[in-house]
Amino acid sequence: MPRKVILIADPGIDGAFAIALAVHDPNFDVLAICATAGNVTAEQATRNVHLLLEHFDPPKLPRIGEAPALSYETDGTRLHGPGGLGGTTWPAADLHHLHPGDKVLVETVRQHPGEISVIVLGPATVLSKAMDRDPELPQLVQQFVLVGGSWREPGNATAVAEFHFFCDPQAARRILKTGTPTILVPLDITRQALFSPTELNELPRGFHRGCQLLRKMVPYGISATAGLYGIEGLHLKDVMGVFSLAQHQAIKTRPMTVDVETRGTLTLGMSVFDQRPQRGSPNVDLVLDADFPTVRQYMQRVLGLMADRAV
Repeated sequence: MPRKVILIADPGIDGAFAIALAVHDPNFDVLAICATAGNVTAEQATRNVHLLLEHFDPPKLPRIGEAPALSYETDGTRLHGPGGLGGTTWPAADLHHLHPGDKVLVETVRQHPGEISVIVLGPATVLSKAMDRDPELPQLVQQFVLVGGSWREPGNATAVAEFHFFCDPQAARRILKTGTPTILVPLDITRQALFSPTELNELPRGFHRGCQLLRKMVPYGISATAGLYGIEGLHLKDVMGVFSLAQHQAIKTRPMTVDVETRGTLTLGMSVFDQRPQRGSPNVDLVLDADFPTVRQYMQRVLGLMADRAV
């Protein structure tokens, strides 16, 4: 039976890949996608989720949760382009009568208590707001998957802070303290998920609008990554959140005790791993390694299923 999933996403280019994989993986039943500000503004994030689903045309359409009207001190448009999707302009139907993402999340979990995994591909704000709305939510969720934090790698928002944790460190800290089983996918892993220029030619071709959209976005991300970091390729960070749940046998994890700095001037958003003998109980399964050839095979297989739907 497919695993029931809710995504929380601030879609940039890597988020678009992650959503495409999740909604076309036959082993997933994506019940809802809740937008959040992060790489783009709240309004743009909601619009991007709607546009992506319209173009990906999944077999089952998830509910869309509107991003809460807020902004962060940083964004990802330098890497992901104007609008977050590589500067692409694609038509999409107008949005009408969307419910807030935190409300959608609570309602969906209440309909399927104990059955849903929540994959957080952006800041954890929406999940924290959902807990305000329903304090019992963490006990009703099967598990969380957080793409965020950094173990031994330097940060990508500041010298020590990963972008998602830096945007809303209070929300990240709150989620880590719920006691809900949590897989944490840090920068140490997501930075290794590099989509090279040669792999652009391996993306499925054809008439499916989702494939065409991905192919149009990738060159912008590759160029921006080269300009900003001097790296040849595009980091598919959010893909590792989906992959870690979809192909759990292909990752290596270790129980760890982690917290998030919420007040430091230089360390705001830093993930702090406690490895002392007298540390508290582990609160995450930290992803230490992944089989990256399997990551590529997984992407090719699932995106191929999407392309086949146009035939």
